Amino acid sequence: MNEKIFFFFFFLSLIGCKKDNRVNTTTNNNRDDSLAYFFEKANSDSIAYESRQKYTQKAIALISKDKNDSMNRVNYFKVANRYFNMKAMEDYKKITSLLIENSIKSKDTAALIKAYGYMSDYYVSKKIYDSTYVYIYELEKLYGHLKDNVNASRNLLSKAILQHNQSDYLGCERTVFTMLKKLRLNNNYEMRYEAYNLLGITYGELAEYKLSKYYYGLALDIAERKEIPREYQYKATVLNNLGTLYRKQNKDDEALKVFKKALVQDSLFVDRPYIFAMIKDNMAYSEFKLGNHKHLPELFLEALKIRDSLNVVPGIIINNIHLSEYYAFRKDTLKAIDYAKRAYNVASDNNEVREMLPVLKQLSNVEPQKALQYSAEYYKIDDSLKLAERRIKNKFSRIEYETEELVLEKNKLVEQRKTLIYIALGIVLLGVFAYIIRSQAAKNKELQFLQEQQQANEEIYQLMLNQQNKIEEVRQLEKKKIAQDLHDGILGKLFGTRLNLGTLNNQVDNESIESRKNYIEELKIIEQEIREISHDLNSEKTAIFNNFVLMVSNFIETQRTVCKAKIDFTMDPAIDWNAIDNMAKINLYRILQEAFQNINKHAEAKNVFVTFAQINSIIELKVEDNGIGFNYLKKKKGIGLSNMRTRINSSAGTMSVVSELEKGAVLRFELPIEKPQI
Repeated sequence: MNEKIFFFFFFLSLIGCKKDNRVNTTTNNNRDDSLAYFFEKANSDSIAYESRQKYTQKAIALISKDKNDSMNRVNYFKVANRYFNMKAMEDYKKITSLLIENSIKSKDTAALIKAYGYMSDYYVSKKIYDSTYVYIYELEKLYGHLKDNVNASRNLLSKAILQHNQSDYLGCERTVFTMLKKLRLNNNYEMRYEAYNLLGITYGELAEYKLSKYYYGLALDIAERKEIPREYQYKATVLNNLGTLYRKQNKDDEALKVFKKALVQDSLFVDRPYIFAMIKDNMAYSEFKLGNHKHLPELFLEALKIRDSLNVVPGIIINNIHLSEYYAFRKDTLKAIDYAKRAYNVASDNNEVREMLPVLKQLSNVEPQKALQYSAEYYKIDDSLKLAERRIKNKFSRIEYETEELVLEKNKLVEQRKTLIYIALGIVLLGVFAYIIRSQAAKNKELQFLQEQQQANEEIYQLMLNQQNKIEEVRQLEKKKIAQDLHDGILGKLFGTRLNLGTLNNQVDNESIESRKNYIEELKIIEQEIREISHDLNSEKTAIFNNFVLMVSNFIETQRTVCKAKIDFTMDPAIDWNAIDNMAKINLYRILQEAFQNINKHAEAKNVFVTFAQINSIIELKVEDNGIGFNYLKKKKGIGLSNMRTRINSSAGTMSVVSELEKGAVLRFELPIEKPQI
């Protein structure tokens, strides 16, 4: 019966080991002191299990109140360690699941890697190897993303051992060579040794004995390097595996030589007692096969004793099978059956289904009367294991495929999301461009309108200047006429009257007195003529200086003949129109025109009130009617109102509109008084 080949990097060894539970008891406050105390008590093997559970729960109660930061996750890892060491595996899984969730939320890759490793340990303890593979594969992707070749290699080794233990030898081979490619980048001799040793074991399972021996040779070369610590006992391990390879080829004499060489390695029993026991058992079995029973069964029993003390379950099963074979050969059927049943009970109690096959085979040999029963159980287990192996191998491939599909799907969704974002941004940009173009077009249109308005204002202003020039020409003609009248008329009369009065000045007769009276009356007449001329000149000046008022008055008079409503016009005489800019006066005139155009078209008013008033330094034009009114907020702003607002705004003024349906409308325009620019 072949001994189970030993992996130095023993995949299941983590399950029997304690997690690191070191606690930093240096604290800064009572809360930290309490937490450290709870951790210390929860980790004490001298305290009852129930009490350790309570202390762990108290620690969780404190930790759960903290925010999800790095220290919070460190404390949760400590809680997970306590549950693991107490073998409270479901609680361990619950905390580890929380750690995975919190690590993903906080994007803490280091914590996520550790949490995945913890979850992998859970599924190993439960012997749920497909779920174990899921987390190993997740770790593989994370290490690849981080380009951490050292830890990636260790994870690949765990993956390869898992594949080997599920008889996926080709998958194991591929994984080991992937691992060796990563190891080219560093001189990690320990990991190279593990890779070569595992390849030797795998090729041995595939009956590729030359390749198996070749890789054992490479592993042995590393084991003999000075850099490798002696206490690792690499050489003893690989020699044990090489001896097992020889025994598979029925070369027990060569196998025995190799086992003896492995057994004499310095401090082997102290450093690695389980390897020492394995080699003892293998050496005893080779001697048994060669017919050399001198040291038997003592070697078998010595190995079994060590394994019992270490609770190495697979080794205990194999050892009992070897003893059963030995006693069967010695015709001691009772002992042969006893050791075979011990092996059966250990395998059954520890759910070592795969180890049941050699046990059932041995029971069939030592209890032939029950051979049919044992054979039926053997084939049932064998078929289920083969089916499970096929399923698990397919599942391993499917896990990788589905995970890659999920990644591809995720990347596809990311790309789709990016595309949608780009499309949305494109639409937004097009909208912005369209808005800018429309706004620019509107501004250009407004600018064109203002330019046209400015041109119209200039034309109006030019007309006003022309009118002013004509008035000035008329005024000059009048002045000339007045000068002529004064010169030819009044001055002549005054001169004649002065001479006559001078002649009569010294005469006192009645006739002279009467003549002087006549001349004095004539002077009165001349005075009246001068007053009339002066009045005419003053009226002319007023007309000249108040031509805007005249223009507005003329416009109002014109509207009285056109507009159906009665017009009430008021002009504040205190307004100094000379202080108003010409453009502002033109704008007010145009606004008044536009207001009456709207009234005539739409208002249906009976009365219109137009008022020009000065309030402090503000000129106010108010146009009010009692017509049908309109809803200013809902009404689309027509070009008339828009033009009015544009005109008043261009003169730094303001416009307000108050109107309600059936209540008329009030348009108010306020213009600041500024000195006209010279």
